[in-house]
Amino acid sequence: MSKPRLFIAGNWKMNKTSSEAVAAIAELRKDLPNKPGLEIAVCPSFLALGAALEAVKGSVIQVGSQNVHFAESGAFTGEVSCGQLKDAGISLAIIGHSERRQFFGETDDTVNKRTHAALKAGIRPITCIGETLAERQGGQTEAVLERQLSLGLAGLTPEQMEKTVLAYEPVWAIGTGVTASPQQAQEAHAFIRAKLTQLFGAATAGKVLIQYGGSVKPDNVAELMSQKDIDGALVGGASLKAAEFATLLRNAACVLS
Repeated sequence: MSKPRLFIAGNWKMNKTSSEAVAAIAELRKDLPNKPGLEIAVCPSFLALGAALEAVKGSVIQVGSQNVHFAESGAFTGEVSCGQLKDAGISLAIIGHSERRQFFGETDDTVNKRTHAALKAGIRPITCIGETLAERQGGQTEAVLERQLSLGLAGLTPEQMEKTVLAYEPVWAIGTGVTASPQQAQEAHAFIRAKLTQLFGAATAGKVLIQYGGSVKPDNVAELMSQKDIDGALVGGASLKAAEFATLLRNAACVLS
């Protein structure tokens, strides 16, 4: 199935120093696919954001952060505000990644607050949702997604929703080497699109980009991206090596019309 647009972002997690980020971006730039409709981003650690921004100048690569706090300022040791990111030149942020939920106490409420704060500051959120293995095995996938969407996106206007990217991450498929089948992923994405239609209307739901995240690799990306309701990918391990990420991007670009 051909598509007009895809958005693929590499989440580097707690990997790469500033110099390593610069080297990876320089290598990636040499081998990028030239395809209209393909958006590309990398999300380094906070300390590497400035170096990455310099390294992507003159290219199509965007730079995003892996998190952002919802307060404008205050006694929040170890956190980074939207204003600080904007001042540094960042206009994209991952919010509510499963690892933030699992290890750092992120909730649907804090995801909602961070999403609102990002949009208010002009930062494009990649808001993450997804079920655990126990929830999937218990037949709770749709109930979990419905809760995360209803609570995590509460209070957003249709206009704000159109500026928000969603990333569906089946937690059982992150870093495990196990990938949801294209059919499983499409079923979840179709449910998400239907829920967005209920919450924001069909016109808005049709404009929202919904990424898939979970062991996306060069050899499975094209089939995943060809699914009707999958509009891109949030890529972890396969984005850490520039050559592998470039191959993944080229394979994904094949589905663009």
